[in-house]
Amino acid sequence: MRTNLSRTPRVALCSAALLTSVMSTTALAQDWVPSRHGADDRIGAANYLSADKVLQAAGLITTGKVYSLGIETAEDSPAYGSRSYEIDIVPGSDSIPVGADAVTSNDERVRTSFGVGSQIDGLGHLGVGHQYYNGLTTEQIASDAGLAELGTHTIPPIVTRGVLLDMTAYFNVDMVAEGTAFNQAEIAAAASEQGIEIQRGDVMLFHTGWMQLLGNDDERFISVQPGPGVEGASYLAELGVVAVGADTPALEVIPFENPDRAFAVHQTLLAKEGVYILESMNTAELAADGVQEFLFVLGQPKFKGAVQVVINPIAIR
Repeated sequence: MRTNLSRTPRVALCSAALLTSVMSTTALAQDWVPSRHGADDRIGAANYLSADKVLQAAGLITTGKVYSLGIETAEDSPAYGSRSYEIDIVPGSDSIPVGADAVTSNDERVRTSFGVGSQIDGLGHLGVGHQYYNGLTTEQIASDAGLAELGTHTIPPIVTRGVLLDMTAYFNVDMVAEGTAFNQAEIAAAASEQGIEIQRGDVMLFHTGWMQLLGNDDERFISVQPGPGVEGASYLAELGVVAVGADTPALEVIPFENPDRAFAVHQTLLAKEGVYILESMNTAELAADGVQEFLFVLGQPKFKGAVQVVINPIAIR
């Protein structure tokens, strides 16, 4: 049986907040519309990717060691709200010739939400009062066949410099406590301590040690967490990062900085800034090896019209 966390108070609060947002009336045009990348843009901060950035990041490879940043998606994976993952094996029929040389096979049938486990949130995932990235409305992007605009299948391959900020080292703890917000002061200080400059076109990852809870205390893992605050999200967007991720399931400080504003970091990064979100990234091995910058590689599955999708990014040092 999959872990059922829908009764967790904070998860219920998060789900209710999202429902409230969906049911609200369409907002008027905001001061974040149009995007800095132009009114017709649909890929947001992926515009900062370039061949030069790939070459720069490839120069960071010194050992050839490869790190998998994804975790397994399983039927008992903790997930928000009604999200779930179920898989069945469908055996094929024996074919001619029969006997020891018969061709046998297995297929699978999967019923799933793409927001279970390690994932990338696309720009059509969270909006502000029915407005999404570049002011696109629900009516403009949603269709019976998935997202007509801002689907994850349209995200370019993300091959660039990755940066890891070890927040456990910054706070001198084994695991950063829930409710700890990373805003400009904390992010800038942690980067300075590591001697790292966050650059335009980077993928920015936080290591918090939170993944230690996965499989040991799934309720705490999914319902509360440390993470970026709204000011920190805006700061990273101004620096020009392509994506922000962490070893937490929501990339959002929970309890929220403002109890009346659920998932404001998501709204800031996705809708207002066009910056992608990477959730449940397995950063433990990178942190244990003291890796601070690396080649980041992600080619997401091209499920047409998806809002978010399960991923397994690769880091190479």
